Amino acid sequence: MELVLPILFVLIVLFVVIGLSKTVKIIPQARAGVVERFGKYRTTLTAGLNIVTPFVDRVRYTIDLREQVVSFPPQPVITEDNLVVSIDTVIYFQVTNPVAATYEIANYIQGTEQLTTTTLRNIIGGMDLEQTLTSREEINRALRGVLDEATGKWGLRVNRVELKGIDPPASIKDSMEKQMRADRDKRAVILTAEGQRQSAILTAEGQKQSAILTAEGDRQALILRAQAERESSILRAQGEGQAIQTVFQAIHDGAPDQSLLAYQYLQMLPKIAEGDANKVWIVPSEIGEALKGLGSTMSQMSGIPAESGGPRTRVDMGQETADISGTATENSLRAANEQVAAAIASAEQAAQSGRTSGGPGAGSDAGATRAGDVAEAAPAESAPADPRPAGSDEGNAPTG
Repeated sequence: MELVLPILFVLIVLFVVIGLSKTVKIIPQARAGVVERFGKYRTTLTAGLNIVTPFVDRVRYTIDLREQVVSFPPQPVITEDNLVVSIDTVIYFQVTNPVAATYEIANYIQGTEQLTTTTLRNIIGGMDLEQTLTSREEINRALRGVLDEATGKWGLRVNRVELKGIDPPASIKDSMEKQMRADRDKRAVILTAEGQRQSAILTAEGQKQSAILTAEGDRQALILRAQAERESSILRAQGEGQAIQTVFQAIHDGAPDQSLLAYQYLQMLPKIAEGDANKVWIVPSEIGEALKGLGSTMSQMSGIPAESGGPRTRVDMGQETADISGTATENSLRAANEQVAAAIASAEQAAQSGRTSGGPGAGSDAGATRAGDVAEAAPAESAPADPRPAGSDEGNAPTG
């Protein structure tokens, strides 16, 4: 009896432990337990601690409720243009009804694989190779719609279907590579031609702009050159005018006498005879008388005294002396004009006397004419420059 009691106690404790293990069931998170009583579905256990009847209820299946990813091996599929391609798919699904997934189908993964294969062959059979390669999204949507509808009674929900790979035959791959290479060569040639066209257009536009700018530059250069020549001519004329004024002033400042004027006249005679048309030049014998009359006429002009010790008053061109009134200026001009007329008359008398003396007629006329011209030119240039008033002693200097 002493041995039986301990053994009985151990058996009772063992029975209690086994009963507790059969009574308490712990289900992990995101899983569900299907409980059967005597082989018949009784309830579904949720995650956590659950109590069942020991030795009567039994957890038959534990279903994973998380989203699952299943990759199926490549399946041969025939396209509409009778080409065999291998397509492997990936399916994302989730068990929404553990009871239906347990009792409606023996193996829902295998059933989903076979349904995917048949549906894929049906969809690809209505497309050619080009559409198959470029219509992945369309194929995915069609597969998902068919699988979601068919697997709904199995307690499954197909979230997404993806085509992992589409492999055409090797010969088709070679043809596609050749076609792709030809297409790329074509595009390269087109791009090259377009680049040459754009380059030609840009070159032509650049030449056009260059020609326009060159023409504008030539126009501006011609305008500036013309303006420069105009200003140069104006400055040259002004310089010549100033030079003439300076020479004229120097002549008045130098107080030329009769001998100097005669010498200058003799120097001008060879230059007059330099012309090609002048074959014969006759010097009149009365040249001395003409020069004498010319010297007398020039000595009587205001500003050119007869003697070297005469007045050296500077004549300012174009300006009036500040102390000369308007009446004095008019008297001075009138006196200068009378002196010029007297000089011309004396020159004519000298020419007439030369003719009556018996000298050559042509030479006498020529000498008189030349002397008269010089006499007329000299007073005409010097008359307006006389700044002295009429009636002054220097203006009425005696003739030589």
